[in-house]
Amino acid sequence: MSTKLEVLEAEALKLPPADRSHLLRRLIASLDADPEVEAAWELEADRREAALESDCATEVSAQEAMQQLRSRLAR
Repeated sequence: MSTKLEVLEAEALKLPPADRSHLLRRLIASLDADPEVEAAWELEADRREAALESDCATEVSAQEAMQQLRSRLAR
């Protein structure tokens, strides 16, 4: 780790929890700023919405989806 990064990290750790949380959200958002990835997610969201509207797919709760995935992985 570079000295500059170590200093920055030490200073960030001195911040109050709310400020560290805000900084964390900003840093994570900066990593997700790939326009190609964002466009792909937009297309996927549109595809899923269209499937729901055309009754080609049905909604399930997050709990049910996790149960289905665990069942498939257990096979």
